[in-house]
Amino acid sequence: MSENATPVLSLPHWDLTPIFPSLQSPEYKATFDETISEIKSLGEMFDTHNIRRRETPEVTPEFVSTYEAVLAKMGSLYENLRKLGAYIGCHTSTNAADAEAQAEESRLDAATVPLSKLSTRYVAWVGSSDTEALIASSEIAKVHAFSIRRAAYQEKHQMSEAEEAIASDLAPTSITAWAKLHSNLTALLSVEVEIEGEKKTLPMSSIRSLASDPDRVTRKAAYDAEIAAWKTVSLPLAAALNGVKGYQTALRRKRDYAGDVEPTLVSNSIDADTLKAMQTACVESFPDFRRYMKAKAKALKVENMAWYDLVAPVGEATKNYSWDEAKAFIRTNFGRYSEKLSAFAERSFSENWIDAEPHVGKTGGAYCTGLTPGVSRVFMNYNGSFGSISTLAHELGHAYHNLCLEKRTPFQRSTPMTLAETASIFCETIAFDGALETATPTERLALLDTALERNLAIVVDIHSRFLFEQRVFEKRGERDLTEQEFSDLMTQAQRDTYGEDLQELHPFMWAVKGHYYGPLFYNYPYTFGLLFATGLYAQYRQNPETFKTKYDDLLSSTGMADAKTLGAEFGLDTTSIEFWRASLDIIREQITEFEKLVGV
Repeated sequence: MSENATPVLSLPHWDLTPIFPSLQSPEYKATFDETISEIKSLGEMFDTHNIRRRETPEVTPEFVSTYEAVLAKMGSLYENLRKLGAYIGCHTSTNAADAEAQAEESRLDAATVPLSKLSTRYVAWVGSSDTEALIASSEIAKVHAFSIRRAAYQEKHQMSEAEEAIASDLAPTSITAWAKLHSNLTALLSVEVEIEGEKKTLPMSSIRSLASDPDRVTRKAAYDAEIAAWKTVSLPLAAALNGVKGYQTALRRKRDYAGDVEPTLVSNSIDADTLKAMQTACVESFPDFRRYMKAKAKALKVENMAWYDLVAPVGEATKNYSWDEAKAFIRTNFGRYSEKLSAFAERSFSENWIDAEPHVGKTGGAYCTGLTPGVSRVFMNYNGSFGSISTLAHELGHAYHNLCLEKRTPFQRSTPMTLAETASIFCETIAFDGALETATPTERLALLDTALERNLAIVVDIHSRFLFEQRVFEKRGERDLTEQEFSDLMTQAQRDTYGEDLQELHPFMWAVKGHYYGPLFYNYPYTFGLLFATGLYAQYRQNPETFKTKYDDLLSSTGMADAKTLGAEFGLDTTSIEFWRASLDIIREQITEFEKLVGV
């Protein structure tokens, strides 16, 4: 760790050439053409075998044979699609102005519309059969039992085949197009800000990175500039959000779900009792998080926290980490858990899996994408803070999870977000715990603050997003909302969760977060991941060696069982509020220690 590191220089860009040499390469074009041909061939196979909702559920030897052949063909196709989609996505997220990549993304979206229809027919065909008889009749079906039973549930909520086909046809020019509009507008948004008397024009990703600047004047200037910039694009973004939520509302009603949250439960492999228990425990913890905010206000020497203080550094967090220091930190602390995890991180560095430099045209945030079995790429906007190192650990956790799934079939690798976030947050916790053990008191304060910033975001802010989305759906069922109404709902949700003491809220978080423009309630699974991982980490501390073997098995099985079943392997009951309270108690202990270090 060095005081004068310049982490914004010489940051790595990922190497995509092992996947394809370029978008113009013969290899890329051949794979694209092969994929289009495979989709057509799959359609012919579906028509030949009448793969659609069945009139009778009987499972015959012929049906079993057809199921196995269809599964193999779909699996091969999904592998190619994942490779193509992730490769193109890597180009568009690092350069939103890349016209060629945008065109390829559009071409792939259009080409896969028939596959969406075929996938719907597959679910109807499998789900309307005697699923238990199918599982009992085939070894291949037996190892795909979870996805078969899920199909039976989904089939009950399908529209007619014709209606589902129309929904697939409309998606690229409706919900997908609205999401692209959000992504492109935000990636290309430049912001003028005055810092230390000098006016600069910076990409939005860089402006948002200034939220962790040690100087409050700079943070405030960046916040004001950011809010002003979001106002300039609020009208088209409100149209986009209305479009997304209107589309989702219409489909939810036609598919006869009881409420807006219900479709997300099966997709996240949890039940309503689990969600209720978790959220009840979280709401109980809000007063404790407000204790943390008051203590942090004291550490920052301000009367009350403002939005632009939430991720301000305290202690020695003002130090920057160069990229080399960040890599060393990850290697060392992952190595405290296992040599396998440390070696995996080193592989990601040496094979250039990571794109870390913020720049104009690059979207904000961070993600990990799987390209081929066991092989990933990590996208982030590195700023030299310890929070940025935590983000790196988080995304490498996703990549490690992909490695553990390497030997599974595409259907077995289909992991819900709840369990995907468990792996990433577990790796964050490994890094944090290792760093905490060797920290000085001032470093310990900074580390605790970084962890509690994350926990505040995942428990409190995520619940504000959940409340916001719920309330948007309540109103969007009747009419479009204005940009001001979105902002009012946003600040009310923030007030309901953060409390009255947080000043200068962020009315445009609905514009910032791409999650609102994607799947339904792309929020609470993060909370599940944090608290489930915290509970697992407590198990690891009790019996490290036994845990490690079981944990990799869990990660390799996240597409093969629901969260309740997987948790039971470790003696965890996700439907019990006591489990969630116990995980939150660990965070409460961190808050209490933070208060003591601050002198509250």
